[in-house]
Amino acid sequence: MKYTYPVIFENDDGKIGVRVPDISGCFTFGDTVTEAIEMAEDAIAMMLAHYEDNNQAIPKASNISDVKIKDGFVNYVIADTDKWRRQFSEKSVKKTVTIPAWLNYKAENANLNFSQELQNALKAKLQVGV
Repeated sequence: MKYTYPVIFENDDGKIGVRVPDISGCFTFGDTVTEAIEMAEDAIAMMLAHYEDNNQAIPKASNISDVKIKDGFVNYVIADTDKWRRQFSEKSVKKTVTIPAWLNYKAENANLNFSQELQNALKAKLQVGV
């Protein structure tokens, strides 16, 4: 899922401090503006993936014009929780599936990797990562 939030970027002892006012506890930093934006995207996606996984309400994004700062700038940042999961949460889980014996026989004779074939079929069906 993609989300867009206003993010505050401020000077912080030679670094660029990053705060997301709409997501409690969501802050990070970067050495450059580019790095700070990338870090903001990662921090937002990580926190919102946690919210999604735990069925917590996703905080509503403020209007960027309502965000006030003293020294720095505010910019929208897009975070994609599906992309974040693919990048950082590739652990495998074991699933038990049932297929017809004739299909199992043909697949084994074709030396198919059942796990890979199931992943490919799920990705195609869900239109993700393809």
